[in-house]
This record gives sequence, C-alpha cells and structure tokens, in this order.
Amino acid sequence: MTGPIDEPPTGPRASPRRSRTQVAVTGEHQMGLREVRPAVFFDRDGTLIRDVGYIKEPDLVELVPDAASVVRAFNYALWAAVIVTNQSGIARGLLTEQDYLAVKARVDDLFAERGAYIEAHYHCPHHPDFTGPCECRKPGTHLYELAAAEHALGLAESVWIGDRWRDVAPSLAFGGRGILVPAERTPKDEIARSKEHGIAVVGSLLDAVHRVLHV
Repeated sequence: MTGPIDEPPTGPRASPRRSRTQVAVTGEHQMGLREVRPAVFFDRDGTLIRDVGYIKEPDLVELVPDAASVVRAFNYALWAAVIVTNQSGIARGLLTEQDYLAVKARVDDLFAERGAYIEAHYHCPHHPDFTGPCECRKPGTHLYELAAAEHALGLAESVWIGDRWRDVAPSLAFGGRGILVPAERTPKDEIARSKEHGIAVVGSLLDAVHRVLHV
C-alpha cells in the first residue's frame, strides 16, 4: 500500500520542483515558443469530494481522504490543479448555477484551509435528454481545450484523474495519461474498459500521485 506524501511547502507559490515546457505556437499573428505547464484534471464528485448525489448545499461538501495532500503535491510540483465536472443536475432542474457556484466556493475554501489550491473549475451544466447535445459534457474535449487556452497548459503532458471512464477517456484524445481511481459507484465494465485502453487503475488518490510525481 502506498505511504503518505512527505509534506512540501504549501500554496500555489511554493518553491518550484518542475520546469515548464516550451511548445511551438503558430498562428496568423505569432510564431514561436510558448511556455506551458502540465495540468492534473480532476473529476470532482466521487474523486475529490464525497459523491452524495446532486449536491446543492455547501454544508454537504466533504473532501475524500488525502484529497488535500494530493492537490498540495501537484501544487508544489507546479502542475495546475483543475477540476472538470459534469453537473447535469442543472439541466434536470435539481440545482441552479448559483447552487453550483456556492458548492464550488466551499470546495475551494476546504482546500485552502488545508494549504491546497485549485487553480480553475470548469463544468458542463447540460444533459442530452434535457438540453440536447453539447460540446462540453465529458468525455468531450471542449472544456480541456478551453482550460489549456486560458491557463497555458500542455495537454499532452497532463494527467486525468477520476472515478469514471468519462473522466479519464479524454486523456486518450490528447496523448496524456489517464488514471482511474474506482469508487463505490464505479461500474466494473468501466474499470475493464480503462485497462483495455491502457489507462492505469489504482486504489487511491495517493497511489495516483505517487505514480505521477514519484513522491
């Protein structure tokens, strides 16, 4: 079983341990190199916080064990920690955008209280049965492309961590790495599908961060 992470300096400005990568950028008005960082794209419910269904009450937010330690480790390594989540409860009328934002703020507060930093959140409020098709619902790639553009992230150098196939499948589109951390509700066929596609399946978030950062 993987042991605990040695505690590094905390916060987004902690001492660097990883350099940025330069990638070629071409376009109508510019050509050259652009510095990009790797990102860790976390699913939210069932991965970083306990999955209690369509959560709309901030008081119900509870971090899963070791979530803060894992995010801190990525912060210290200068990886951007980004949450990407499907929130179809909005399309279903079970919660509002304001409810989502209140829960998001609580998530940020809980991590901040523990010296960890989530750089950005992205969510899809749609569901095909209620709002029709969209580009942003996972496993679609739109939100990751948006995050990369807004935060100078290198997707091929990035990692996807979640408890469902839809959370980790986008890694295949970008040549990144996917790591499935099964939870109680993870279907067995999604575990098998992940393995078939070369996505690592590990027992905990700690196992995931050790696999990526070797800490």
